[in-house]
Amino acid sequence: MAYKISKWSLAPLYSGYESAELQSAFDMIEEQVTSFEGLRNKLNPDMPADQFVDVMRASEETARVANKLYSFAGLSFTADTQDQKAQSLQNRVLQFLAEVENRTLFFSLWWKELDGDNAKRLLDASGGYRYYLEAMRLYKPHTLSEAEEKILNIKNVTGSNALVNLYDSITNRYVFKMKVNGKEKEMTSAELFSYRYSTDPKVRAESYQAQFKVLANDGPILGQMYQTRLRDWHNENVNLRKFSGPIAARNLSNDIPDEAVDALLGVARKNVNIFQRYFNMKAKYIGMKKLRRYDIYAPVARAKKTYSFDEAVNMVLDAFNGFEPKVADLAKRVFDESRIDSEIRKGKSGGAFCWSVVPEMTPWVLVNYQGTGREVATLAHELGHAIHAMLASHHNTFTFHSSLPLAETASTFAEMVLIDKLLTEEKDESVRRDILFKQMDDAYATIMRQSYFALFEKQAHEMVQKNASADDLAAAYLENLKEQFGDSLELSDEFKWEWVGIPHIYHTPFYVYAYAFGQLLVLALYQQFKAEGESFKPKYLRILSAGGSEAPEKILSEAGINIRDPKFWQGGFDVLEKLVSEL
Repeated sequence: MAYKISKWSLAPLYSGYESAELQSAFDMIEEQVTSFEGLRNKLNPDMPADQFVDVMRASEETARVANKLYSFAGLSFTADTQDQKAQSLQNRVLQFLAEVENRTLFFSLWWKELDGDNAKRLLDASGGYRYYLEAMRLYKPHTLSEAEEKILNIKNVTGSNALVNLYDSITNRYVFKMKVNGKEKEMTSAELFSYRYSTDPKVRAESYQAQFKVLANDGPILGQMYQTRLRDWHNENVNLRKFSGPIAARNLSNDIPDEAVDALLGVARKNVNIFQRYFNMKAKYIGMKKLRRYDIYAPVARAKKTYSFDEAVNMVLDAFNGFEPKVADLAKRVFDESRIDSEIRKGKSGGAFCWSVVPEMTPWVLVNYQGTGREVATLAHELGHAIHAMLASHHNTFTFHSSLPLAETASTFAEMVLIDKLLTEEKDESVRRDILFKQMDDAYATIMRQSYFALFEKQAHEMVQKNASADDLAAAYLENLKEQFGDSLELSDEFKWEWVGIPHIYHTPFYVYAYAFGQLLVLALYQQFKAEGESFKPKYLRILSAGGSEAPEKILSEAGINIRDPKFWQGGFDVLEKLVSEL
């Protein structure tokens, strides 16, 4: 079949905003929660195990319907962030689910407080729910009283969450102006960013300048939103929940030991010279004395190869098929079931993502496809996420979704499988060189850039506690960039506002290190694949099939990986060192 650029269909969730099924989903949750509330007085330390498992099943049933509602609202909003019906539905769903969470909160509070012996007895009988229940108990030291937890839930809807939605609405309606072929053109961020890969240095610089002009203009306001988000995070997680520091709250939700994250960021900081050496070399290749920060993603060869959407999909499916036919079949489902939105249009969310709803449903994928080799790789990446979720579909709603640090494993591995295939088949030296350079560019963007974002976040959280202004944060961000690049390139001052345009640090503080974690993990896994060949595949598929049913550290240690050991992380950087030498 020929694959065409298209919009997705959300009909498998609900047929539309006015649909009877959508309304009845609210009623169904209401009914389920009312009956769940009736369990409050039946929860006691010596309750029979089968009764406890029934409680878990009831809780999962509600979570399933809630996931569908939340996903329909969220996917509709990303498809058109300016659609008022989508905005209202999203607000209604968030408010409704916060109330549901409050009404069912008594269960998780009871579970965290339960004595060790009875908890063990019930855990032993809980089957697939076990890790979900274990992870909940990790929060015991950071849990507040029921009344306090309820207040936080309600306040978040109109407080922190509302602030982040506002940030999205403001930044997604930005229109950037840039001269293209002598004419001023208005464009979305996705269109603007594509010019960063232009062969023309002037165009690359203008693409950044057009963005920073808008960001600098709103910098003080977006910066104020960020300060408020950070104060909120600190008030809740450090002051009230007593986490040892702002990043510790994210580490616990990732179920990754602080020690492993410190090891990762420490090793990243030590290896910054690999990329500095790379940027010096890249300057020579593109005929510049020294790169400017505008030029780091500049294409090296003049290979301006583009791919139709049909070619792109077939290339990706072929690469997956060569690795493991089962993987290609899963990816194909995304297209067969119209779960992909690949168009470029105004109001649509920029970037790319994969969104999984419940275990047995094929995930939804959003990309903004414009035909470059980079976007073929993005397609492979997002389909990797979808494959990950589908391989874990035998788990329950609470545990099929992998934890954040492992969430990038399948996606990054999928990209590497694609790139490997392209490298072995491509006879043209300049295209091969382009691919290798692209791999290094991406490794920079995913590993070093994200690690330094995390280091900036750590610093920003401290500074905001000392009443730093948006300008102070911008100055600190510029210093962070200077340490990262050393004297390997020229850095202009306007980059100090770059951070206010990074949605992740607003949405999910400290999310970013998961990218570096995932990519370095995959580089190490890929090394194993190259060394072991066929015998590696079952081990790899086991890691993916585990989804989120065990702690990441346990899933990985079963594959022989110790994430607390700096030597393991260094292994990923050694692969990059080799790539630079090969170039």
